[in-house]
Amino acid sequence: MKTPYFTVKDIIQITGITKRALHYYDKTDLLKPSKVEDNGYRYYDQEALGNLQMILLFKEMNFSLKDIAAMMQLSKDEQKDILREHRSTLVQRKQKLETIINQLDEYVDGTDISHLHLFDDSPILSIQEQYESEAKFIYGNTEKYQEFEANVSQLSAEEQEQAYLQFSINMEQVFRELAKHQELSPASGEVQSLVREWKSCLEQFMSCDAEILRCIAEAYTTDRRYVGYFDQFGDEDFLRFLYQAIMVYVEGGGRPLKPDS
Repeated sequence: MKTPYFTVKDIIQITGITKRALHYYDKTDLLKPSKVEDNGYRYYDQEALGNLQMILLFKEMNFSLKDIAAMMQLSKDEQKDILREHRSTLVQRKQKLETIINQLDEYVDGTDISHLHLFDDSPILSIQEQYESEAKFIYGNTEKYQEFEANVSQLSAEEQEQAYLQFSINMEQVFRELAKHQELSPASGEVQSLVREWKSCLEQFMSCDAEILRCIAEAYTTDRRYVGYFDQFGDEDFLRFLYQAIMVYVEGGGRPLKPDS
């Protein structure tokens, strides 16, 4: 029986590959035509078509063309060994993608960036660790930061993690309570009582004088990263309300006020 040959157009219709890709495979020796006529027309036999189908299969499996070229020189058994290894890589990639999707959903739903775990298996430091490095870079030479660092260093790694987690939970509880009192004056007794709770949370790690509290309040309003964090607690005026409440406390010397009747 006469060996059937396929034109470039035939190959395109059979496989869906583009003419440009087919010519590129020829140029790079990944898939040469079975024969080329004097007029330059390329023809492919059934073996070449079969090889092309394997190339397209490997490409769809996310192999690079360089890797595919090497694989095409191997036996079927050797190819299967590589595919088994590749499957393991794909499973890891799938797990990473699932983590990314879950973290993306959490962020869109309002989870603060510092609570995400996207960098757990990455050489990039977690956001929490980046915040800590940033704080040390800016405040490392200050007496208050050194006090904070000395207190934290007394804890084991596990105790530190638990302390940070509890700190975060306590802070969020205070901010949610403050948001519920947003219709009150920042100077009201109820609001100032919650500001004192906020200060107590901070003093889990270091003593906080008026200067420190003022710096933190100003950081809340000037660092854009805090905007997204505070959005989860109240409306667009919450951050301004919080700042005013803290400044009332600072300027009043932390004196307790009588709750509103």
